[in-house]
Amino acid sequence: MAEAARLQVQICYAAPGLQVLKDVQVGQGCTIQQAIVDSGLLREQPAIDLSVCKVGVYGKLKTLETALRQHDRIEIYRPLIADPKESRRRRVTKQDKPAQHKSAQ
Repeated sequence: MAEAARLQVQICYAAPGLQVLKDVQVGQGCTIQQAIVDSGLLREQPAIDLSVCKVGVYGKLKTLETALRQHDRIEIYRPLIADPKESRRRRVTKQDKPAQHKSAQ
């Protein structure tokens, strides 16, 4: 009997000072969650919590139950530590202050 077709996928995770790119082979019908668990990445990087982290394939958000296709790149996204809108507001406010100060002189 022929061996079931295997899919070649890559799992990506990044944290400050760390970048993980892991090539793994999974069976047909494998989900994102199964691939991550089977890869051993959760044991190697205990900071990854799939109940909190979002996942995607090539930059598009997906659910953990999404079935994989050949050459998919699974990305594990860390939770944001700051609200991007609030961060932008602070940067704009910071940039405006020197300009206001200069015009007052």
